[in-house]
Parts: sequence; C-alpha cells; structure tokens
Amino acid sequence: MLDKKINPVINEEWKGILKKEFNSNYFLELKQFLLKEKFSNTVFPPSKFIFNAFNSTPFSEVKVVLLGQDPYHSFEVINNVSIPHAHGLCFSIPREAKKIPPSLQNIYKEIHNDLGLPIANHGDLSTWAKQGVLMLNATLTVRKHEAGSHQKKGWEQFTDAAIQQLSEQKEGLVFLLWGRFAQNKESLIDSNKHFILKAAHPSPFSAHNGFFGCQHFSKTNEILKRKGLKEIDWEIK
Repeated sequence: MLDKKINPVINEEWKGILKKEFNSNYFLELKQFLLKEKFSNTVFPPSKFIFNAFNSTPFSEVKVVLLGQDPYHSFEVINNVSIPHAHGLCFSIPREAKKIPPSLQNIYKEIHNDLGLPIANHGDLSTWAKQGVLMLNATLTVRKHEAGSHQKKGWEQFTDAAIQQLSEQKEGLVFLLWGRFAQNKESLIDSNKHFILKAAHPSPFSAHNGFFGCQHFSKTNEILKRKGLKEIDWEIK
C-alpha cells in the first residue's frame, strides 16, 4: 500500500509540508499495520484514493476545510463490479455509486434550503475539492464492514498535523466542524486567524439538532466574498 521507503503518492506540496510525519516512527508503524491489513482483509478506500483529499486540494489552494471522522466501510455491486463508497473525500462517494448515504442526503437538503440549489442525484463531491474545499477524514482507511477499525493506529496523529499546518501557515480559512468529533479538533485551529463554523452532525440521528438551518454554505461564501476570494459553487451536477 505504501512502499518500503514511505514515499506515498501524495501532492508534492503536502508531501513537503508533512515530511516530518512521513519520517516519524508512528507513520512507519502505521505503514506496517496497513500492509498486514491489506494482506488479510479488504481495506477501503482503494490504495490510490487514500490521499485523495490532499491530491484533490493542494495546500496552496485550500480555502475551506470540512472535517469527517472515518471513511465509509460499505460498498455496492453494480454490473458485477464492487464499488467501495469510500474514495478519500469525507462525506463523498464515487459518482457511479447509487446509494447516497443518509448524512450526505441531509447535506443536500441543507444546501437546497440554504441556497435553493437542486438536490443532486449522485454523491460525488469532487467538484468541491477542486474549488479549494479540503474534505478530510480523521482516519484515512477502514476495514470493510468494520466501522472505526483503523482508528488509533496513527492516522489521527497524521491528520491532526495537517490541520495544525493549515492553521499555522495559512490565514482566513473556513473550518466546518459538524458534530462533536469534528468540534474536538477546534483546539488545533487558531481562531484568531481563521473562521470556525460549528453545527450538529448531518447524521439522521442529529441533523434536526442544529445541522438543518445552520446555513454553513451561504455563510462560507459570505466569508470568502468579504475576503475577495472566489465563492464555492456548492451545486453538484
């Protein structure tokens, strides 16, 4: 999954910024864990998508940071082909997948209510990533059908370091923290330099407790507009 020299296929900007992490003992241990997991289990997302968030949104292009927790551990079979739902962007699924997860359905509802945009018929949020929305899960891999199975193996330390580098090296980013897990990352962010928008998680269990009506999509664009930056086109086409 990762070669013996720990030279992952990741955007060159991010590779330089996170060099210390890749050279650390914990990341070496994480690499060994992943190699063993791949040998004995099915791991999502596929290897080429593990660093998709970083490859889709280079460090210099980040304007918004959306934090998730764990990759999807589910998949579906379409025309006899297995399609993992995880593809390295939090909340997003591949365009060819048909079963839009409930949390993403609620995100679409909020976008519709907030901005009047039509509800998308697929779940691929890659267009957001290409506009500067870093869509980062705290844990970047998971075992098939076993939620949280790769937590506390080193990924959290790695992604925390990425958040800290964003906080330290950039200014005026918009951090979208949905749910308690994401909000626990607030301590990594310099609130004097960045904008932090918090709401309940879009899960069906909590969306009615403050996610619906949060208007984070319009609020994010208002912030970007004030800063003279191009607004995010939130419509999924």
